[in-house]
Amino acid sequence: MSAAVQAPLLEVRKLSARYGEVVALRLADLDVRDGELVAVLGPNGAGKSTLMRSIMGLAQATGSVRFQGKALSSGTAAVAAAGIALVPEGRGIFGPMSVAENLQLGAYMIGGRGPDYERRLDRVLTLFPRLKERMDQVAGSMSGGEQQMLAVARALMAEPRLILLDEPSLGLAPKVTAEILETLAALNREGLSILLVEQKAPLALKLASRVYVVSNGRVSTQIDPREIKSHDDLAQYYFH
Repeated sequence: MSAAVQAPLLEVRKLSARYGEVVALRLADLDVRDGELVAVLGPNGAGKSTLMRSIMGLAQATGSVRFQGKALSSGTAAVAAAGIALVPEGRGIFGPMSVAENLQLGAYMIGGRGPDYERRLDRVLTLFPRLKERMDQVAGSMSGGEQQMLAVARALMAEPRLILLDEPSLGLAPKVTAEILETLAALNREGLSILLVEQKAPLALKLASRVYVVSNGRVSTQIDPREIKSHDDLAQYYFH
């Protein structure tokens, strides 16, 4: 007898979203399995960020989102409490607050400064040692790369089962981007599930086990990243 197929950790079905009268996402289907790093690629304006926002309950959406086999309750707080964290496009850090205060807010959904706080803090500061040197610094005064590290670290403070990352390389130098993405790859190897929206396709293809392509508000296809050998190979899916 064959083994039963494991249910996806995240299961998105027929997810549609609109901004006013404008439909930005149409009937999207997507899965992320436990321990998997899945990338979402597509041209600008295709609906990638809307997909992430809809999963988190930040957009006016219809369809179903299930996590760990259960329907997600509506509302961002309920989604975060279920074990999903979002690092939004543009980072979304609290600029006037210190690095330490941002990290404390990241832990809020699982008790804030509870008995396990120091262990979680030590873990993220080990992953991003630059932040350890800047705990008292105003977050908005740091470089773009340091702010992105803080955004990821803040999300990790909640110890999510799944982390959604929307354009983590946006506006960053290649060296800093590589450093952040290598940290994410290491976390994935340790078992953290990741859904990654990334404009720099070669980076995403290198990290991902599966890739979804979003085009014109639809998840147009799913591809094996090993099949993509050139920009031309990928471009044909963008306009599929």
